[in-house]
Parts: sequence; C-alpha cells; structure tokens
Amino acid sequence: MARSEKPQKLTAAKADKFDLYLRSVQDPDSDIDFIDRVFKKERGRAPLTLREDFCGTAKLCADWVRRKKEGEAWGLDLHVPTMSYGKKHYLQPLGDDAVRRVHLLERNVLDGIDEKVDVSCAFNFSYCVFKDRPTLVRYYKRCLEGVSDDGVFLTDIHGGPDAQIEVVERTKHPGFTYVWEQAVLDAVSAHAMRYITFEFRDGTKLNRAFSYDWRIWTLPEMIDAMYEAGFERVDTYWEGSTPEGEGNGVFRKVKRANNEDSWIAYIAAWRR
Repeated sequence: MARSEKPQKLTAAKADKFDLYLRSVQDPDSDIDFIDRVFKKERGRAPLTLREDFCGTAKLCADWVRRKKEGEAWGLDLHVPTMSYGKKHYLQPLGDDAVRRVHLLERNVLDGIDEKVDVSCAFNFSYCVFKDRPTLVRYYKRCLEGVSDDGVFLTDIHGGPDAQIEVVERTKHPGFTYVWEQAVLDAVSAHAMRYITFEFRDGTKLNRAFSYDWRIWTLPEMIDAMYEAGFERVDTYWEGSTPEGEGNGVFRKVKRANNEDSWIAYIAAWRR
C-alpha cells in the first residue's frame, strides 16, 4: 500500500488569501446561529431571506442556502473577482439548486435592492468605509427600506480602548500566523488604516493581503444613526467572557456594559 502524501506546507506562493481569511476571521455558521436565535425569539419564526452587504466571497450567503433548503440570499459587493471566487469555491460545490437561490449583484450597498428580506446584514465592520454621519444614515435608511415589516438589520462592532491604539497582534493557526495591524487613529476624524498579513513557517508572508481604510465608529454613534434612519428599536448584544477574560462567543442582549479593553458586539435594528 502506497504511503499517502503529506499535505503541502503553506507558503506565500501557495497560499489562498481568501481561504486564510475564512479560517482566521470569518465564522458564517456562528453568524447564522446568532441570526436564527435572535429572529426566532423576537418573531417566533425562522428567517428565510437574507441580504449580505459588502458580501465579498459571499460565504455567508452560501452557508445560508446550504442550511436552509427554502432559503434565499442576495449578496452585494463592488468587487466582481472576489464574488466570482466565492461563487466558484463556496457556492457551485453546493449544486445548481443552491446557485439558483443566491443572487450575487455588483452593486453599491447605498443603492439597495428591490426585494425585501427578513434579515439584512453587514458584518466584519465593513460599514466603516463610510466616513461621515450623513452617509452612514443614508446607508441605514437603505437597510430599513430593504427589510420586511418584521425584518431586522444586523451588524457587528469592535470597541474598547484597544480598538483605538496603534498595535500589531499575531494569532497562530495551523500552518500560518494571522497578523492584525492597526495604524495610528486620527483623533479628529476617527480615521485609521487596518491591515491583515499572513505569515508562514518558511519565513514568507502575504504582506498586507487585506487593507481597510476606515472610520472608527462608536456604539452610541451607530445606534443614534439607526434611530435617525427610522428603525423603531435598536438592541445591543454583548459578548460574554471566559474566566480568563477572553470572549466566549455567546452574545446576550444588554442595556449596559463595561467598556472592556477590547470587545465585540452585535447590533440589531428592527423595523418595528
């Protein structure tokens, strides 16, 4: 019997940056678990239709229809090559039925879509590309227009003092190290650059494989803008922590929370 070949070690030349991003940053299944739990608790039914803004590879859309046999999803983004990658690697392997139930659109999220969905979302802090309040409110108005009468807009936010400092953080994963780099925050404009680099055991790296030109929004700013856009209720879901003080991935609705050094939260904005 022939010996099986060992998997090739990751190097900068062989690595797929979108796969590395999925393995180190994204967790679509956890996002869908959260969406289902919150929506079912509030509305007494399972959500079936999803709009993912700034969808990138649309992995969330693909997992949505994979898990929901009657589900349908719309993904909006301006970068066609990234969406094409996702269609090839994440959507087409699910089969023709799944492909039919996902609609990938090259479209500015500020233009919205005609279809109204149960859940509209913008995850991974993607909305930070909006640098001023009028544009953020305009975006939230589009989100409000795009959800059904009992629908919700969901987004996430990273905050705390550590979110505002210059820092380089390294997290080891099997075969590579994920590097999160925060450049200096401009105190006047709240503008800052963020970068993701992937380093490999052979010393090579994908330097700044992803770059983000962001405005760092605060939680009260975002909630106020959502109410101004017309949402009737906005809830905050705060992540719990382990005994060691690390995030435990469990999010509960809160009215108050301590401003920890670094925290993650979801925001749920309800049409009614």
